[in-house]
Amino acid sequence: MNGQSISLPRQALALLRGVDRGAWVRFFVGIFGLALAFASALLSTASREAGDEVATAVFASSALLLAGVVAFTTVPYLARRVVARTVRDALNYDLTREGIAYLALTLLISVAALNTGNNLLFIVVAAMLAAVLVSGVVSAIMINGLEVELHLPHHVFAGQSYSGAVLLRNRRWLPAFSISVVRPVEKAERAQWRWQRSQFVYPPARSGKKPIVRWPDLAYVKVASPVKVPPVFEQSVYFPYVPGHERQSAELSLRFARRGLYAQSGVGVATRFPFSFLKKTRTISLEREVLVYPSVEATDAMLEVLPMISGEMETHQRGRGADLYRIRDYEPGDSARHVDWKATARSGELKVREFTREDERRLRIIFDNPPVGVLDEPHYERAVALAASIAWHFSEENTELSFSAPGLTGEPDIYAFLEYLALVHPAPAADSVAGTAAARRDDVLDRLAPGGNHYHILITARRRGEIPGSLWQSSYVFFAHE
Repeated sequence: MNGQSISLPRQALALLRGVDRGAWVRFFVGIFGLALAFASALLSTASREAGDEVATAVFASSALLLAGVVAFTTVPYLARRVVARTVRDALNYDLTREGIAYLALTLLISVAALNTGNNLLFIVVAAMLAAVLVSGVVSAIMINGLEVELHLPHHVFAGQSYSGAVLLRNRRWLPAFSISVVRPVEKAERAQWRWQRSQFVYPPARSGKKPIVRWPDLAYVKVASPVKVPPVFEQSVYFPYVPGHERQSAELSLRFARRGLYAQSGVGVATRFPFSFLKKTRTISLEREVLVYPSVEATDAMLEVLPMISGEMETHQRGRGADLYRIRDYEPGDSARHVDWKATARSGELKVREFTREDERRLRIIFDNPPVGVLDEPHYERAVALAASIAWHFSEENTELSFSAPGLTGEPDIYAFLEYLALVHPAPAADSVAGTAAARRDDVLDRLAPGGNHYHILITARRRGEIPGSLWQSSYVFFAHE
């Protein structure tokens, strides 16, 4: 009983997740409209029996109007959202090469049967067509009741190989044969048009004459298609046999060439079982996202300057640290606690120990995001990858890091900075109103406090003369355009 009581709410939640809210809202609105139309029809009948012709006409017209509104607004919407989707999934078959050859052979035998009138050939043709029908029905049964899950890695870097997992669960008691998990069937995109406010100008601006007439107008313009987010995986994963009420997994090889967001809006479950004449595909809703960080492989530019940067960060100077720097002669003002009595006894002169101290400066990595058009795409991507590889290198060296970039907020966490670099794009152009306001509000170099104990690594597209003088003494600058 406890197991059933726990599983029932889960099943109810699973059903609610698949509910199309828009379709249900239209459905209940349509039911309410039909109820009002039915009530108006009843009132019309009552008014006619009472002899009130005016009320009869009003209520009858209201009933027809309400029924017409429901017929022209709700019914087509539900047909598109529910019926069309069901029919599309039910009839989503692809003819395979084997199926084409088989149907061609069936056509030849059909022509022979028509020419000869041989009943045996007609029986053979009927049996061959029945085999195609059986192939479609059985393949639809095979992929019914299957669920797919994706297990993806958390921290992903561009250019590296990763392993994920595809889990296929069979909820039925019947086994499933020859199942492939593939990319979902994509619908062909249609051009979208909409009305947009514009202005009628006469003479036109292209004539070069001063406008005489201006008044508001409407223009029917084509809407630009949104940029497609690349899918998480594109290959096919094959399961030869999945027993009933069991789950099987298969390894998924992943490799992302570029940084950015990858999203999977669904997966397809396909099969050619039993005769491979038809390929039946069913789309399963599955929302998954993977944020791919920039590559952190050491670049040539980083390897050239890394010894110098590391030397700046690990400079040893005279001081009162814990590591022995040298043993030298005693000087007035030295503490008696630092006298090395063994060295003094050997040399016959007073010797003291001198210790080292590490420079206490911390490292701040600055990514000065350039406006649109300043860098071409290869140079911009190289700058992003350089910032990511430097940050990753020093984070593995347990260096105390902080980060600064336009629009970057939050704690100085390495993964937060990599996430920023994964999604960053060139800033709006400075000649636009939005770009000018953003530049005034978030100039990363102006926000840096002068002095302090930070050592800076600056990746920028500015020219050498545009770098504030206060940064030169405590910074190493990578010029992205060079």
